[in-house]
Amino acid sequence: MSRRFDHLGDVETFIAVIEHGSLTAAAVALATTPSVISRAIVRLENRLGTQLLRRTTRRQGLTDAGRVYLEHARSAFALIDDAERAIQDQNGELSGRVRLSVPTTYGHYRLPAMLQRYAQRYPRVSIELNIANRNVDLVAEGYDLAIRLGQLPDSGLVARKLEDATLCVVASPEYLQRAGIPQGLDDLAAHVCLPFEMPSTGRIAQWQFRDGDRDIDWTPESTLRVSDDVLGVVSLAEHGAGLCQTYDFIVADRLQRGRLIEVLPQLRGRSRPFSLIYAPHRRLSAASRALIDLMVGEA
Repeated sequence: MSRRFDHLGDVETFIAVIEHGSLTAAAVALATTPSVISRAIVRLENRLGTQLLRRTTRRQGLTDAGRVYLEHARSAFALIDDAERAIQDQNGELSGRVRLSVPTTYGHYRLPAMLQRYAQRYPRVSIELNIANRNVDLVAEGYDLAIRLGQLPDSGLVARKLEDATLCVVASPEYLQRAGIPQGLDDLAAHVCLPFEMPSTGRIAQWQFRDGDRDIDWTPESTLRVSDDVLGVVSLAEHGAGLCQTYDFIVADRLQRGRLIEVLPQLRGRSRPFSLIYAPHRRLSAASRALIDLMVGEA
């Protein structure tokens, strides 16, 4: 009797190529050679009768068929993981892996404490954490969960709100001593206001204020602007380069220690939402569900 699923090793290899970005990187991760990886992909494509990958010199791109197959293959392996966990560990201890992508703001200032508590509660679960200011493709890049900032488009993804993060405007004592303290919105034109260029659009992120019951969006202008890492404006402000708008949770410690001072407190009150997202059609592992429950419950 022939084995029906003797090609599962090739399927795992295919998933590894996508998750690591190239045949070479997958070979390193799997402790083998690129030629072995290439033969496994060819065998799988011959078995399926279709091309799964578009080969380029730098990266492996998915064909439409490859994207569909990847999604179903990951779901199938997630089911196997669930079956193994169901019979492992009579004490109910979770194991497995969770791949999570987060922006730098959350990755540096909110997430560490959450992950520490999660690790204490579930020491056998491994977390693969990507900290970057870009929106990953959950399915194509193999992430179980991601944290996103702002109002989310109707993408079909499930979103669980973590918090509405309040904004404030801050500067260093040295800068304020040199340039003066702005008393109102009109005063900002005479100050260095550090803009951040949003990587998704290339536009300058607007500063958001609330004057009584009126919301105000204001675009900062400067000869110095920051892109890619929004935490750069906070570092520049702390070292006297100008004013920046950021989240309370990022600068709370700096404000307490006097490294930064809040200005225009009468115009605070606006916030931006952070949400935890995942694909609804993918079967989440028990480890992923436990992380969702912890993060949503503690945020």
